[in-house]
Amino acid sequence: MSETSEPVIAQRGPYPVEVRAGRDYFWCRCGRSATQPFCDGSHKGTGITPLKYHADVDQTLYFCGCKHSATPPCCDGSHKRL
Repeated sequence: MSETSEPVIAQRGPYPVEVRAGRDYFWCRCGRSATQPFCDGSHKGTGITPLKYHADVDQTLYFCGCKHSATPPCCDGSHKRL
């Protein structure tokens, strides 16, 4: 795979995820993971690395699917402008 810093749009909408307090989640920034919205190592060779999110409370979060959010790892509606 060639070096690229452009993420792939995994989906044009968020992924609702029930996060659990005390757990770490690694959000896929590159869009290539088969286990969206989380990293599976598919970023290797892209120059893009996953973003660690530590959950402080049990809640539903909406992880960005388009990989263009200004508030990663959560969706900010950026997919509506793509």
